[in-house]
Amino acid sequence: MRIEIPYGRETVDVFINEENFGEMVYPNEVEIQDESLTLRQALENPVGSPSFEKFLQNARDVLVIVNDGTRPTPTARVLDEIHQALDAVNVKFIIATGCHRAPTDEEMRQIFGRHLNRYRDRIFVHDSKKSEDMVDLGVSKNGTVMQVNRLGVEAHKILIIGSVEPHYFAGYTGGRKAFLPGIASYQTIEQNHKLALKMSAQAMKLEGNPVHEDMEDAIRVIKDKEIFSIMTVLDRDDCIYAVTAGDISESLQAAIDRSHEVFSVEIREKADIIVAVAPHPMDVDLYQSQKAIDNAKLALNPNGILILVSKCKSGVGHDTFVKLLSEARDPQDALDTIERKYVLGYHKAAKMAEIFRWAEIWAVTSIDPDLMRSIFIRPFRNVQQALDEAVSQKGREKILFMMAASMTVPRVRERLVLRSKKLIYTRSWLSNRGVFEYEDSMKLSDIQPVVESLMESR
Repeated sequence: MRIEIPYGRETVDVFINEENFGEMVYPNEVEIQDESLTLRQALENPVGSPSFEKFLQNARDVLVIVNDGTRPTPTARVLDEIHQALDAVNVKFIIATGCHRAPTDEEMRQIFGRHLNRYRDRIFVHDSKKSEDMVDLGVSKNGTVMQVNRLGVEAHKILIIGSVEPHYFAGYTGGRKAFLPGIASYQTIEQNHKLALKMSAQAMKLEGNPVHEDMEDAIRVIKDKEIFSIMTVLDRDDCIYAVTAGDISESLQAAIDRSHEVFSVEIREKADIIVAVAPHPMDVDLYQSQKAIDNAKLALNPNGILILVSKCKSGVGHDTFVKLLSEARDPQDALDTIERKYVLGYHKAAKMAEIFRWAEIWAVTSIDPDLMRSIFIRPFRNVQQALDEAVSQKGREKILFMMAASMTVPRVRERLVLRSKKLIYTRSWLSNRGVFEYEDSMKLSDIQPVVESLMESR
């Protein structure tokens, strides 16, 4: 059978035997309404704050915080709807790069679309290493020194445009991430991201997540500031599925509820071979593509093979984690180094080294094959070659294809088989409902006590 695999902005064909095909996993399909209407309704009916129109009233100036080119945020489409209102006030933009590099010209056009020329001389790019641009605002509960860009501190009002999808250690993107890491200092980002080493820093988890809690503290130190947040949720085709607006925390939570409908995806069972695609623009480099690996591992069996497919046109990106892995004798040596001292980027190495303990990571990228081997990843020229080799090792085992692994969180359906009875209970993680299946020959009197016992045990 033929399967189209996204690679950069193009697709490549691969061929496998039908007996090896397991599942094709995309974000869930959802119904899309008119995007402009969806945006207008959110702006007119915000959560936890006055309307967008009232937010702009009496504004001396407004700083708009937008994502960089590594995120799929539909900033230009949001600006289509609000640019006239923004033109009536003194507006500036800051691109929340965190510790990423500055956007290229192509990425600037991707971010701002037809509005780039209108706002070009009012667009600033955050540089986390420019200490003179930072203002010290105190210390978080976790001990993180809170330093953010002066533009965010001095602005009269702040507008945030973001998108919400699962994030492998912050729980979710969006909201508070505009400030940390978005416009925070390198030191602040480093201290915050060290918390990603904790087990409670996971995708789709906010309660008890130290990274998220630290980011929430970053909002609290921006004192006496009116903030209006516009959070978008995209579907599998990057169309706007939902928009929430208003209070930064409440709009984030409302968007999270909608993002579950798209990005939390049930699978029948784990697989021995997974093809994990990092979709554009989240395939810009290996640093960003690691998110696809971390999500895909949730669907991989022990001793399985995870094949990353990512263009990585900008190479490895932030290279600290690559340097650590390439200099380590083995993955455990890298983990030992991280335990002794954390440097920003080491959380990527830690996440990958943990996987190396129980599975193999292969990759199809544009990165130098020798470099990939040096960090314990087996490189391949193309996806077909990688699949052929994986099948030759695993035989008839099933292949699971995750076509947007960077933002898709797989959840295996729970199946409990009771040995004393031919009764199967299947629970859906999404609907939180269970279904019992049993043989026609079974009597109700046989089933009822087993069901009651199962419910008590749960």
